[in-house]
Amino acid sequence: MEKVLLAIIAVLGIAAAQVLGPRLRVAPPLLLIVVGAVVGVLPFVPEIAVDPEWILVGVLPPLLYSAAVSMPTMDFRRDFTAISALSVVLVVISSVVLGLFFAWVLPGIGIATGIALGAIVSPTDAVATSIAKRFGVPGRVTAILEGESLFNDATALVLLRAAVAATAAGFSIGYVAVSFLWAVAAAVAIGAVVGWGNLWVRRRVGDATVNTAISFTVPYLAYLPAEELGASGLVAAVTAGLITGAGAVRYLSPRHRVSDAQNWRTVELLAEGGVFLLMGLELWGLLVDVRDDHGGIATAVWIGLAALALTIVVRAVYVTPLILWLDRVARRGSAMRPYLEDMNATVAEKSRRAQKHAQSTGSGTQSTENGTRSTENGAQSTGSSAQSTGGDARPRPALSLSRRKRHRARQEQVSTAAFAANPERVQRVRNRITRRIADIDYYTRAPMGPKEGSIIVWAGMRGVVTLAAAQTLPADTPSRSLVVLVAFVVAAASLIVQGGTLGWIIRRLRLADISDDRAAERARLHAEMARTASETLAASDVAQRYPWIRERIERMERQADSDDTVIGTNLAFRQAFEHTRRAIIDAQREVLLRMRDAGTFHSSLLSSELAQLDAEEISLDMRVDGE
Repeated sequence: MEKVLLAIIAVLGIAAAQVLGPRLRVAPPLLLIVVGAVVGVLPFVPEIAVDPEWILVGVLPPLLYSAAVSMPTMDFRRDFTAISALSVVLVVISSVVLGLFFAWVLPGIGIATGIALGAIVSPTDAVATSIAKRFGVPGRVTAILEGESLFNDATALVLLRAAVAATAAGFSIGYVAVSFLWAVAAAVAIGAVVGWGNLWVRRRVGDATVNTAISFTVPYLAYLPAEELGASGLVAAVTAGLITGAGAVRYLSPRHRVSDAQNWRTVELLAEGGVFLLMGLELWGLLVDVRDDHGGIATAVWIGLAALALTIVVRAVYVTPLILWLDRVARRGSAMRPYLEDMNATVAEKSRRAQKHAQSTGSGTQSTENGTRSTENGAQSTGSSAQSTGGDARPRPALSLSRRKRHRARQEQVSTAAFAANPERVQRVRNRITRRIADIDYYTRAPMGPKEGSIIVWAGMRGVVTLAAAQTLPADTPSRSLVVLVAFVVAAASLIVQGGTLGWIIRRLRLADISDDRAAERARLHAEMARTASETLAASDVAQRYPWIRERIERMERQADSDDTVIGTNLAFRQAFEHTRRAIIDAQREVLLRMRDAGTFHSSLLSSELAQLDAEEISLDMRVDGE
């Protein structure tokens, strides 16, 4: 009964923190840590110790899965290089540097244990990164931070396992490399199978509640088999989430997607808040253990603060050249843009010629080819007669020019025939060029400079993964309680110092205001949506049968909502309206998905438009169900 009461109080406390945090201008996770620490000190509160497996297995997979589902795959693809550089290379470098530091300052631990602790405190945390989003961090920076936090856990945990194993055997770089490659490759394969299987199954389940219940099992269906095979369960869960998020619009109904989003937001709220509250509650027990075993906590505090400072320095040293490289890539892309536009125009022109070529009749084509051959034969005979005239050498350049023209004509015919025979291939080429141009425009509109680099450095906070991973250290680890407390100090200080000052730093940086550009982009997107609606109405048989539907569509909707007596009399009109509106929604959604694949608009705008279409389609479904 007491545990149930504590759970109720915890849920209410998490909800209160979400309400009071913005009013107090304090991030809710920081508020929960402080509250948990204060409550944990009270004499009537028992010492709280939670098995870290409950966090690693019960909390992290759904949290990372939910974050991956909501992450725009377009942004992830565009900055995959930067994300992989931060989530793999930086974690390895930080783990080694911190490992040497810990082996030097902590008594009784070797290099392997030091690297294990370095791997624990190196990864940024998806939960902690959510703080950055609340302060208006630029979209591209947020995408990089989210992508990094999704995958660096796998790198850190693989290094942690390898380092712990090396405490009993010799440390082998080859073993760590093979373990990491297997952990990632196998996890991606398992996550992909689970992700596509999830979409295949849930597409055939009509009930939204049952559909959402199935979705709760997906991260564990990816995590558990991956862990059993020695791969990274977290990478498998993230992969399944990315595939689910990318395919949900095509395979799941609007009701299912809305239900998923709402329920998973609730899961995120309670899981995130519970972990941070737990961090505060466990603090007192850690302090008591370190005091009894090591005579005080000063050692753990200064080592933890020094380790946090070292992680920030290493991150800054690494991010600086990375930002310069990203800027160079953007400038190189800007230089290539004119050539890509010319290439796109050339492909489009050849495609138009191919369409004309395909439309020509067989007989017309044959006669054209015969005429071309007769013209060529005539040209050849003319050239021969000119050659036979004897001493005049002037016809020879004409012969050479004629041959070049005929050669170009043949090449053009072959090229046109090839385009006519492979229209899908031509479209794929055009799509790739268009997407590349859109990527260049994205990098130009969202440049990575010193200000953005500063945010990436300072927003790389540590959190729940650090604390949970520290508690997985074997019981016989030298100075285990001190090591765990050091990890806690790093995580807590990171959230308090970096999280507490991130908003101030962003305001001081005075980032460029992009609201006007975003408004103009939104206007262009709405114009595209209006054009799609007009084209759909023009092609609709129902709209032709009811020519007044364009003018009366809004009035019919208001009438159906306000007057139940018109259901019988206006049934045909309402059916015409619903049929036409659904056709428009389907067409607009397909256009938005093509825009998402091409990357021609910002992901947040596309997500907003897709959400509006979902809401309108759900409204139509509810009207039909109400009848």
